[in-house]
Amino acid sequence: QVQLVESGGGLVQPGGSLRLSCTASRSIFSFYDMGWYRQATGKQRELVAAISSRGSTNYADSVKGRFTISRDNAKTTVYLQMNSLKPEDTAVYYCNLYPSRRDGWGQGTQVTVSS
Repeated sequence: QVQLVESGGGLVQPGGSLRLSCTASRSIFSFYDMGWYRQATGKQRELVAAISSRGSTNYADSVKGRFTISRDNAKTTVYLQMNSLKPEDTAVYYCNLYPSRRDGWGQGTQVTVSS
């Protein structure tokens, strides 16, 4: 089982930036494709961005050009740099393997975009 711990969320004004971090517990992290997901109140969880073990990335249309996913395999950490944040980005953000695994969900980190 891979244990994942998200951090870096908070309250930010529209147009602001945040960087989320997700640290994995296992050293074989570098072999996994990873994803950032989010769930807004009353909505289904959705994939925001994914990164392969080799560094290839893909993004949801709603965040393209604003969010950047990256990884540091030595630190077993995946990041999500979020710029030009909008109120509709407000959600709990989770990381998990990609595709997601049921046992990979952590507590998530809340991101609130509001003036």
